[in-house]
Amino acid sequence: MSLLSRSGTRYSKTEIKDFYLDIWVPVEINPTYSDKTITLAAKYHERPDLLSFDEYGTVIYWWVFMERNKDVLFDPVYDFKAGITIIVPPLDSFEGS
Repeated sequence: MSLLSRSGTRYSKTEIKDFYLDIWVPVEINPTYSDKTITLAAKYHERPDLLSFDEYGTVIYWWVFMERNKDVLFDPVYDFKAGITIIVPPLDSFEGS
């Protein structure tokens, strides 16, 4: 990924002005019929990157869980606790955003 590439990140909708990111525009991840509801296993405790890898085949989508579960996850790592239930959106609901 080049320095200016933001594809696959939570900054993909944010413009770059004079080599700097402009005001952040969040990626909206809307509910779909393909959403899965899961209870986090112990191996995912404070590791959204591992769940991202298992669900999407890459660690770069760790931020998706926080964006889709704003009512449960306020901190993307420390609120990612074993035993909580979250919604896992399908890859096509946000990829390419």
